Amino acid sequence: MPTNLVKIKDRLFENIFNHAPNGIAIVGLDYRWVKVNHGMTKILGYSEAEFYALKFPDITHKDDIEVDIEQLRRLLSGETNSYQIEKRYFHKEGHIVWVLLSVSLQLHLDGSPLYFITQVVDITDQKGMLWEMNSITEIVKTQNEKLKDFAHIATHDIRSHLDNLGMIIGFMEEELKDIKNDENFKMLKESLAQLDVTITNLNEVRKEDFYLKSNLKPKVLSAFVDRAIYNINAIARQERCEIINEVDSQIEVLALAVYLDSIILNLLTNALKYSSKERQSYVKLRTIETDDFVILEVIDNGLGIDLAKHKFDLFQFEKTFHQRQDARGIGLFITKNHIESMGGKIEVESEVNVGSRFKIYFKKA
Repeated sequence: MPTNLVKIKDRLFENIFNHAPNGIAIVGLDYRWVKVNHGMTKILGYSEAEFYALKFPDITHKDDIEVDIEQLRRLLSGETNSYQIEKRYFHKEGHIVWVLLSVSLQLHLDGSPLYFITQVVDITDQKGMLWEMNSITEIVKTQNEKLKDFAHIATHDIRSHLDNLGMIIGFMEEELKDIKNDENFKMLKESLAQLDVTITNLNEVRKEDFYLKSNLKPKVLSAFVDRAIYNINAIARQERCEIINEVDSQIEVLALAVYLDSIILNLLTNALKYSSKERQSYVKLRTIETDDFVILEVIDNGLGIDLAKHKFDLFQFEKTFHQRQDARGIGLFITKNHIESMGGKIEVESEVNVGSRFKIYFKKA
């Protein structure tokens, strides 16, 4: 190589070495630091003089020394041209610094080993975030297991009470012959039947693959709306609220039955709970189809929500917007999570003392 090209190459290397934001070092075959740049002193806290008095194992975590030396052996034997590992150094102040280490071997003109060139990137912050994410994942996993256990216990115990109530209903029909024609008794009997369906759907929570998107199945939306309306008939009658059902009976959506039940029931009960006493109240349900989604609209003329004030709190846990003692701020939080877990979304338009319009986007079957 011409002398001038060698000089240009040397100046280029020197420039990169001195001004690189990450650490670069030349390490001798005896593992001593031969030359370090400013990035190395910044990452590990040692001065250049302090580096040159050390070998790299002196400041390497003991659990990482053997791995690093084995990789250097493979470089020297020609088994590899370079390697990259994550390892831990000790900072001058004593704390651990995680780095991504890249190492290659520089040779003499005769092909014999000269020194190692190492590049170091500080990944301590990324490691910290990864550990935090893993910790959160473990917490979520534990909570999911607890939820499954709770679902098992709750559904088992409720099923026992449900069976008992079914027997009482049977006794009443045998002993009170005319009660079968009583409208309130019919509603009670049908509500118990619907509760049985809900318990069956809740049992799906205990399946290991419950949360997989592949578990979304085509569901006739109107069947779930009809069931929810029937289940709250007594509440609607007490609140003097008319429920208008305009949901297309042919439309199917991709959903989990237990989630679909919960979403519709939550939105209907909310509309009834916050209906206005100053006018004839109504709740209207209707569907709109787009290319990818079925939109279920739940429209009411109730108390409404001040979105200018509560827009960012609307679906937060334990946030309430009206002064009712029975308000817990959980229904909308659960509803949004159910919808999004099935690949949909929820939007809301609302005006105080005018009413609200909730738009739920379900994936089309």
